Amino acid sequence: MWIKICGNTNLEDAQAAVEAGADALGFIFAPSKRRISPREAAAIVGKLPAKVEKIGVFVNQSPEIVLDTVEKARLTGVQLHGDEDAVFGRELLQRVARRPFRFIKALRMTSPDQAITRGAELQDGGFDAVLLDSASGADRGGSGETFVWNEAEPVVRFLGRKFKVIVAGGLTAANVAKAVELFQPWGVDVVSGVESEPGKKDHEKLRAFVSAAKNRVIG
Repeated sequence: MWIKICGNTNLEDAQAAVEAGADALGFIFAPSKRRISPREAAAIVGKLPAKVEKIGVFVNQSPEIVLDTVEKARLTGVQLHGDEDAVFGRELLQRVARRPFRFIKALRMTSPDQAITRGAELQDGGFDAVLLDSASGADRGGSGETFVWNEAEPVVRFLGRKFKVIVAGGLTAANVAKAVELFQPWGVDVVSGVESEPGKKDHEKLRAFVSAAKNRVIG
């Protein structure tokens, strides 16, 4: 079970996430309460173990900005949360110098049919994973709300034949085991569910979340 702790803004929290057993850390470079600069992220990344993935989160930013941030912050992957399509994905991936490189596209769960259609459109975009997130107004993530799980199983089954599927949106230590059991995803992603306030992690919640997710691996 791949676990990503997103919205990191300081070294103390990032190290706590690693110690708890996170496989990847996320850094948000788009407008957000948890936004961080490439320079600040680089200072954190430089003190983390090489085995931990460092994923940059972007929303409708140009390939030039994404690529520049990848190099400055020494990222090992990106997660695109905007309206980026397969053409954008192919062009961006071709220009990435770092390898191996995790390439994730987020899908907002507005409806099962729309998510399936959108996922099908992304097949040729070079993405190795899709992240299913809740759709809360204009927010592109970190809302703390779950999507409608009982309508999402067909989406996960369809997308799972083409991508690694990551479940996000309102996950906490109290419900992540249920999400893992229901969807059997490749990974899970959390932000607000392990925070004491936006941009600041609760280390006890971090440990509880990772333990709950890893202890319910199916198969």
